[in-house]
Amino acid sequence: MILRGARVAFGARTARRLDLKIRGGKIAAIETSISGAGIDLSGHLILPGLINAHDHLSFNLFPLLGRPPYPSAGAWARDVYQPEESPVREHRSVPRKVRLEWGAIKNLMNGVTTVAHHDPDSPRVFEGKRAGPRFPVKVVKQCGWAHSLEFTPDIAKRFRKTPKDWPFILHLGEATDDAGAEEIFTLDRMGLLGPSTVMVHGVAIDSRGLELARKRGASLIACPVSNLFTLGRTLKRSVFSTGVPVALGTDSALTATGDLLDALRAARGIWKLSAAKLYRMVTEDAADILRLREGQGRIRVGGVADLIVVRDHLDRSPAETLLHLRRVEMAIIGGRIRMVSDRLSRFAEPSFQSITVEGRGRACIDADISTLYRETASRLGHDFKLAGRRMRVIV
Repeated sequence: MILRGARVAFGARTARRLDLKIRGGKIAAIETSISGAGIDLSGHLILPGLINAHDHLSFNLFPLLGRPPYPSAGAWARDVYQPEESPVREHRSVPRKVRLEWGAIKNLMNGVTTVAHHDPDSPRVFEGKRAGPRFPVKVVKQCGWAHSLEFTPDIAKRFRKTPKDWPFILHLGEATDDAGAEEIFTLDRMGLLGPSTVMVHGVAIDSRGLELARKRGASLIACPVSNLFTLGRTLKRSVFSTGVPVALGTDSALTATGDLLDALRAARGIWKLSAAKLYRMVTEDAADILRLREGQGRIRVGGVADLIVVRDHLDRSPAETLLHLRRVEMAIIGGRIRMVSDRLSRFAEPSFQSITVEGRGRACIDADISTLYRETASRLGHDFKLAGRRMRVIV
């Protein structure tokens, strides 16, 4: 595959008009002119596929749950976990495989090509026949996992079983109380705070805890939209000057409507960070924190061909273009086109199916949308939403 005529992003601030050649799922060349038939993308910008550093894929059909604010995520969980009551009962009746795919489609529609899914699903769920011919997005598989100190009694065992060059991801400090602030020190006393530790949320972590995280080489994933709903506050802006690496995640629709593009704009409004900083939080910084080693989050020769194509604005940097983005025109994962907008539908495979998502437009996706819709509508009715957005599907 040759992509020609577009500008190619080389980081947050720089883009040049070059041809890009994909072979074997990787970027084989980026040159001024590459011979051969190709896809004309004049007027477009090619960005690295975005990385959602924290999502619970199977919960993205749910409505917001709870009566916030809560002092901690634990208090929220104990309040909302009512499996035999509506609406939890109906949503849990949707097969988990179906819910996982909807969560992936939410991400694909806004340019996410890799997701760190924070639930104990086997990696086999995201490949092969169990998830259909292809799962819509890549899911980080080489990682250790624990829910939290409160809900994972064997957390030390899990940490020690995780290879040292993999990230170990857990919810930590998802609270506003003193107990939440103490969690990072508890983790350190257990010998579980180190360079591989990736803490999700961290709202309660104070300056002493952040300094400890910096010394230990730990990283943080911020989910501001979720935090504001559940806790009534999120990270302070000062966190971003501590030296602790930070990536951005959405969390699920249980506590956060919207997608990663919404999270980016929310983060800009809350923290007043530069466009370049926010760009890196969903590309190269996220890839480094999650220890993705195939070139994710960057566009370079030899790197994996996980790319998105968007309308270009010559007066904007790649980072500013991303922050103003409302719809993605094409998503390429591992060198294969997986989604195209109606504007580029001529590049869709015959097997692609159409979906319209509120605020994200109409797209053709490499997924069995009609079957997913029928299985979901039979349990939730035809007005269900995806991360708070209405959808239209032709069955």
